[in-house]
Amino acid sequence: MHCEGCAKKVKRFVKGFEDIDLSAGKGGEQPVHTVFVDPGGIHCIATVLSSGGVETYYTHAKWSKPRILNKLKGLVVKAVAWNRQQITEASTREVIIGTDNGQLYEIAVDEKDKKEKYIKLLFELAELPEAFTGLQMETASASNATRYYVMAVTPTRLYSFTGIGSLDTVFASYSDRAVHFMELPGEIPNSELHFFIKQKRAEHFAWLSGTGIYHGDLNFGAQHSSSPNGDENFVENKALLAYFKLNEGTEAIRPKSLAVSEFHFLLLIGDKVKVVNRISEQIIEELFFDHASEPVSGGVIGLCSDASAGLFYAYDQNSVFQVSVRDEGRDMWQVYLDMKEFASALAHCRDPLQRDQVYLVQAETAFSSKDFVRAASFFAKINYILSFEEITLKFIGVGEQDALRTFLLRKLDNLTKDDKCQVTMISTWATELYLDKINRLLLEDDTATENRTSEYQTIIREFRAFLSDCKDVLDEATTMRLLESYGRVDELVYFAGLKEHYEIVVHHYIKQGEAKKALEVLQKPAVPIDLQYKFAPDLIMLDAYETVECWMNTSNLNPRRLIPAMMRYSSEPHAKNETHEVIKYLEFCVHRLHNEDPGVHNLLLSLYAKQEDDSALLRFLQCKFGKGRENGPEFFYDPKYALRLCLKEKRMRACVHIYSMMSMHEEAVALALQVDTELAMAEADKVEDDEDLRKKLWLMVAKHVIEQEKGAKRENIRKAIAFLKETDGLLKIEDILPFFPDFALIDDFKEAICSSLEDYNKQIEQLKQEMNDATRGADNIRKDISALTQRYAIIDREEECGVCRRKILTVGGAHRVVRGYTSVGPMAPFYVFPCGHASHAQ
Repeated sequence: MHCEGCAKKVKRFVKGFEDIDLSAGKGGEQPVHTVFVDPGGIHCIATVLSSGGVETYYTHAKWSKPRILNKLKGLVVKAVAWNRQQITEASTREVIIGTDNGQLYEIAVDEKDKKEKYIKLLFELAELPEAFTGLQMETASASNATRYYVMAVTPTRLYSFTGIGSLDTVFASYSDRAVHFMELPGEIPNSELHFFIKQKRAEHFAWLSGTGIYHGDLNFGAQHSSSPNGDENFVENKALLAYFKLNEGTEAIRPKSLAVSEFHFLLLIGDKVKVVNRISEQIIEELFFDHASEPVSGGVIGLCSDASAGLFYAYDQNSVFQVSVRDEGRDMWQVYLDMKEFASALAHCRDPLQRDQVYLVQAETAFSSKDFVRAASFFAKINYILSFEEITLKFIGVGEQDALRTFLLRKLDNLTKDDKCQVTMISTWATELYLDKINRLLLEDDTATENRTSEYQTIIREFRAFLSDCKDVLDEATTMRLLESYGRVDELVYFAGLKEHYEIVVHHYIKQGEAKKALEVLQKPAVPIDLQYKFAPDLIMLDAYETVECWMNTSNLNPRRLIPAMMRYSSEPHAKNETHEVIKYLEFCVHRLHNEDPGVHNLLLSLYAKQEDDSALLRFLQCKFGKGRENGPEFFYDPKYALRLCLKEKRMRACVHIYSMMSMHEEAVALALQVDTELAMAEADKVEDDEDLRKKLWLMVAKHVIEQEKGAKRENIRKAIAFLKETDGLLKIEDILPFFPDFALIDDFKEAICSSLEDYNKQIEQLKQEMNDATRGADNIRKDISALTQRYAIIDREEECGVCRRKILTVGGAHRVVRGYTSVGPMAPFYVFPCGHASHAQ
């Protein structure tokens, strides 16, 4: 706050004056009692005292002459409250007028009507009739309606009114309820009420009362809209500035007038203006008036303000003086700081240095009261007036490691990404302080690791959150060495996971026997697939079921690279009823994924071969894996390896199948004869395109059957004869006779031999019949040949050729005699058919 012109002097303001005649044509002096202008400078209400009584005038900024408000005749207007939210250039809207007899009226004036629209009596002081010397009004929206807030002062009291609806509704509600008022001792005839307006909204008020300046903040918020009548006490942070604080002597001198700025009071005391800080209640400046140009008559009368321009004026009977305000809030941060109101001090700081001073006072206050953690938070916000080293040494000097850690963490929050080196160093230091704190807690409490609610568990969670937040700024190698040196294996693994060093994490879980956690890590999309192969042997030995389930749920695995792990697992002994997890996975690869890798198929075949029950092995061998594809193979395993394996494991049926599959039918039948004759017969019957081989195989089976029979000789012969019937005539009795012993009696084969001889006899008779038929055919042919030599044909001389339509018996040289034919005369050769047709040979 400072004056316009010379230091501590208020200069006369004389430009832009224009006289308005309030006599309305009446002669003589018409002393003006009061004048009220709206905040926009458009509407003006003035009261004039004359010998004929009291008259109130209204004038508009566009008018050259004022108009009398006849309905206010006889009323001495002492105060006016404008509706700043609703007022327009064309209309005053509702205006509250306070009179010297304690009455409040509502009027409204439209510029086009040039007179008042109406006048309503709103309220009248009945208990203590006093003049209303100050009025202020504010409005706010509440549930699609308007809430009015009205404050009025008399020489001894401050009244508050509020309500929703129109003004007359609001004041009518006080007919059945008490009016809220504040009464202070003492009486002052020039009692004033002022609102400080900022952006068209009242923020605080001041009442020039008999005891002092009663002031406070105004809250016109929605909290008052819940009840119909609202809460009249819409004043907050109330205070009273007593007059004795403003005077150097013992006697308090009351100000003649008051003006209010955002942070100060301007008090007219005697012939000077005292500027008092509203917050600290300290006089910060005294302004004197410049009377050099002409003498003052009666002294300065009062103060007034222009809220829209932020200007203040003092006036006497002859002059107007201006007081301008420039940046009055520049030192308010220091005022609030001196009062220990730190939040307000920070809100009014203009630059980082000012904020640092506020933080420093807060930090030093907390440090001196041994609230080190709170002090650390404030020290961390200081950027200029104290160095990082000075602050850290403060906490090291008092041995406060926890507070130092808090300071470092808060400092990290305030640093930017550009301070990479500083961020890394502070983060590393904080890591070591965390580790030190954890170890100290372990030494103090042996049960800390088991107690989930202990401070130890809390600091562990906090430390892990810190590692997660700082994983990108911490130096990886340094941090891992720190964690390892303090023996924090779990946190080392956690940090490795954050840095995506999954090999360390998986190795730790395997070492702890937690296969499921290790597999969860390996299944993360970011984990390289090679780690699956690397840890497969350990994981399948640790938990085969979970490992195989993981493999089956991983889409991009190559089963061939898992063969070493599966072979290691398969080499261990397993219970008979235990599900073989490797077989389950290999079956999944072969049947579901349609894997064609020979190694996978060979391994599955080898595991089948080692099972006691060979049914699975046989099903596998009989499966056609390329079925449904054009030229698809029937198998992908190595048949030679399969044969060696089955021979080694004595899986003879499987060997027979492999021999047969390799077209080694003789070996297949020979091996099948060692297992089951029926199997050998089935194998022999598979050959269809080679009759000699098929007969040879059946002879092998027959020989085996005859040699293996242990019963009586006649019984053996009967079984052999029955065997012949199963060959469907492929073998005869003579084919199997060599297999019988030399001392066998012919009588034993009588039936079979007779049957065979009968067959031969039938064949001989059939051959005889065929020979006779052939002989008769030959005789007929010979007769036909002999008859042909005597055949002739008669041709009519007019007979035409069936092709060229020329006469057969043509005479002349039209046709040459074809070579090889003998012509009789000049005729061309021709053919004659038994049907009578003829055609030239040509």
